[in-house]
Amino acid sequence: MKQLPRRTLSVVCFTLLTLGYGYGAFAQSVPATVTVEPTNKFDAFNRAAPSNKVESFLPPPELNSTELPLPKILNQSVNNARSSWDLRQLWNELRANNPQLIAAREAYFAAKATVPQINAPANPTVGLVVSGMPGSGSPLAFGTAGTSPQSQNAFSFQQPFQFPGKRSLAADIADTSAEALQARNENLYLQYGAQLASLYYSTLASQRQLKVLSETVVRTELIKNIAKARYANYSAAYVEFLNAQVSQSAAESDRFTLERQLAVAYKNINVLIGRDPREKLVLRGDPGAAVRKVPTLVELESYAESSHPLLKSSLLQVDAAKKGVTYAKKAYLPDFQIIGTNFMNRSPFAANNSASYYQIEFDIVIPLYFFMKERYGVEQAVRNQAAIEASNTSMHQEIILGVGSSYASYEQIKKLYEFLRDRQLPVAEAAYKVSLIQYANNGQGFNDLMTAQIQLRSIEIQLALAESNLMQAQATLFAAAGKDPIE
Repeated sequence: MKQLPRRTLSVVCFTLLTLGYGYGAFAQSVPATVTVEPTNKFDAFNRAAPSNKVESFLPPPELNSTELPLPKILNQSVNNARSSWDLRQLWNELRANNPQLIAAREAYFAAKATVPQINAPANPTVGLVVSGMPGSGSPLAFGTAGTSPQSQNAFSFQQPFQFPGKRSLAADIADTSAEALQARNENLYLQYGAQLASLYYSTLASQRQLKVLSETVVRTELIKNIAKARYANYSAAYVEFLNAQVSQSAAESDRFTLERQLAVAYKNINVLIGRDPREKLVLRGDPGAAVRKVPTLVELESYAESSHPLLKSSLLQVDAAKKGVTYAKKAYLPDFQIIGTNFMNRSPFAANNSASYYQIEFDIVIPLYFFMKERYGVEQAVRNQAAIEASNTSMHQEIILGVGSSYASYEQIKKLYEFLRDRQLPVAEAAYKVSLIQYANNGQGFNDLMTAQIQLRSIEIQLALAESNLMQAQATLFAAAGKDPIE
């Protein structure tokens, strides 16, 4: 700084102090990030899985899962009272209010409600026979019934029932199918969790880019004022000031574009979690603090084979298909019904019903016509079982392949993120500082300074995107392995 004239030195010092104060005030207007405490609780591979996966994917305790929530527009004041949201709060809101998840839950409860209906006995039939009424007179003269010697009045009770074991087996098949549906619902939760995590971390990355662009505007303002001071002392060309002005305007334009993209991202998150897209949404969190230790590929594949919801659903469908074959074979067995009848000579509504007697009838419903329906029913069940078993094998292969692909993508993104963070960013920061000091000390490296500033801005944005991509890849990997992507 001793090489500059005294007037130039005063202008530069005043500019630095002014911009330093302005940068502090400007940075306060940028959305600040709140560090989320990292968790090291991803040790589910060393502990037993939950005994009831349905409970882990039901809505939070404060909401009754059997009741549909009120429209969100009615709860707008309550939601607006929350100033900011982290990923866990968004996840709880999504589980409780996402319409697709509500529909999936209600479909499961509806399927479970069919089980007791199937397991219930068949409804009985109660009959009343009134005969022997004279042809002349009122046809509703029930009191004259029984005056004919050929009259025969009766009460009857008829109860059909299936061969023992048929009804309980059919109910068991329905219950297994309902549990398979719930397993598919659990996978739907995982997919929505991964989608929410992707939107959340991409939005945080956009917020980080907005902060980088704001810092770029401040840095370019510093360069512009130094160039202006040097031009006033005939030590720099006016074109340097103009170039700095153009670079600052480009950063401001990029910032305006990014703000519009953020507004759209907020609306997408609101829709995903079941809120009105016009409601205000402020996100908080630090993606770097949310990085968790990822198990090895072998551990993830082992966990997926034992706990992935789609594999559970497929295995339950195979079990239901096997039971369906057994149930189809039971069609060869006959069904029964019992009929009890109380006969009397006079009308049942008469004061004296005279003598009565009882009759019990036992019927057998046997399969006839060469067992054609039963034989083809068994063939249908057997082929359905073979198709479901083949689908189960294909599902197993696809899940293992998906885990491997997601793991490879995660490792690649992780290496890029570490390279940008540990190697390129420190070098870019050092190059910018050296170029700024050299130019402020009456050096001739304006182009080098602008290049260093542009490179620093580019690497900071790349690092923000790589950090977001890393968290998205992590959530996708956990979802592919059947693990809750948000813990």
